[in-house]
Amino acid sequence: MTGKTPIALSIAGSDSGGGAGIQADLKAFSANGVYGASVITAITAQNTQAVSAVHEVPADVVAAQIETVLADLPVNAIKLGMLFSPRIIDAVAAQLADFQGPIVVDPVMIAKSGDALLQEAAINAMREKILPLATVLTPNLPEAATLLGSAEAQTPEAMAEQAKALMALGPRAVLMKGGHSSGDTCTDVLIGQGAGPLTLSAPRVHTRNTHGTGCTYSAAIAAELAKGVDLSGAVTAAHSYLQAAIRPADQLYIGAGHGPVHHFHGYWT
Repeated sequence: MTGKTPIALSIAGSDSGGGAGIQADLKAFSANGVYGASVITAITAQNTQAVSAVHEVPADVVAAQIETVLADLPVNAIKLGMLFSPRIIDAVAAQLADFQGPIVVDPVMIAKSGDALLQEAAINAMREKILPLATVLTPNLPEAATLLGSAEAQTPEAMAEQAKALMALGPRAVLMKGGHSSGDTCTDVLIGQGAGPLTLSAPRVHTRNTHGTGCTYSAAIAAELAKGVDLSGAVTAAHSYLQAAIRPADQLYIGAGHGPVHHFHGYWT
């Protein structure tokens, strides 16, 4: 990367509240020393309490955004977030078929408020067309269970088994995120080709301000990959960054619901 600016591209939905989606991704890219570009797949009317409306960007416009960015910017890594519909998934898969860099897939399905961000009809399309593109898939426990049609994993050992089952669907690696588990410790498990097995644990931070944690984590991984870091190193660095962003989240007073993590904790409080 000597003499070059590392670039990461986020293909995801817009969060008007600024805590998740494209907005969180660009913040995480920047905080981790990477230039961020964006392709918007959907516009959400969203705050810390709810998603009140979703407008799907036409698939041809999504495709045009991807084509235009990749035609000019030497993108080093791509992060996929909210893809929303089968039409969007088809467009993204077609445009990324020849992309040679790492792709981080965060299979966004449900907002922190509980609102759906992926149509039911799009789940099979996600399995068949997006998972095989993934350098690393980063599901939380409910997302992994939905993709597999199984119950949620309850232990790190079960998480590792589900990671292996998800790899059979095409991803080269899977990071199972344990934030939805119970207990005072959150454990993540990375399994994959050329990475892991790796277990990362951290004390649970008791805060309501966890909006956008999944987006932030996967974006930080993409940022590290864009800088040329190997996958295990990228996940480890991103895990540390996320934990450091969660700990001071209560210093932010944003909205009346689930507030965001502090993406720029290293720069201002």
